Amino acid sequence: METAPGELTHYHEVGEGTPILFLHGSGTGVTAAANWWLNLPEIGKLGRCIAIDSIGYGQSVPSSDTQYGIREWVRHAVRVLDELGIEKTWIVGNSLGGWLAFQFAIDFPERLLGIVSMGTGGAQLTTALKGHSNPVLTEEGIRKTLELFVVDKTLITDDLVKLRYQSAVNDTASDRLAEVVAARDRDRTELPLDFDVLSKLDIPVLLIHGVQDAVIPVSRTWEILNVVPHADAHIFSQCGHWSQVERAEDFNAVVTQYLTSHGLASAQ
Repeated sequence: METAPGELTHYHEVGEGTPILFLHGSGTGVTAAANWWLNLPEIGKLGRCIAIDSIGYGQSVPSSDTQYGIREWVRHAVRVLDELGIEKTWIVGNSLGGWLAFQFAIDFPERLLGIVSMGTGGAQLTTALKGHSNPVLTEEGIRKTLELFVVDKTLITDDLVKLRYQSAVNDTASDRLAEVVAARDRDRTELPLDFDVLSKLDIPVLLIHGVQDAVIPVSRTWEILNVVPHADAHIFSQCGHWSQVERAEDFNAVVTQYLTSHGLASAQ
């Protein structure tokens, strides 16, 4: 789908009804499919789920003058909505995607119905992740980093590692990886979420976190929970940074119940 001159956005769409935009995290080789393959079929029973490769990631093609950063990724999400004719949407965001959801709420509050955010990004890196956030581009380097994301290391299969490696090599071939990582890390310091604005946020928010998250500390959820007026939280035990993968069945049940309680109904 063309979302701007020279810009092509790769996306997956499942279901119909109320729009739900899925925004992935920022790990090396990440794609919408790699983040959400266990969730879209189930949550797609409740609404029109649209999972995009944010610009600079996956199979989306940036224009020649693309700039990267938190606000730029939010604007890209808005262009996607505009192209699809969507005025208002829920956002389900993982890590960087959760960070983008809250920045979206700050910059475009009139376009947002609610937020579900897991392991919300923007916090300073944990000690465990320092030195691993940008792994050596080998399958083994990616495997070591992905294993930090979960408690159950058996989830990091050879097939998953190969897929992430192939995607990362594609990113590198087009000279994007270093740029998107630098933009993310710059904005972690230069563009933190404006908690004064978020303290006035008047939409439903669900925060999800794994107790054993070694990437974004669970204290990040408490930090946001104490600021956002209508925020609830669900904390998973024996779960790391990938709650939507590591606790997929439970995650889908929690999100489905939450969305249902806020007016979404199964179309199936």
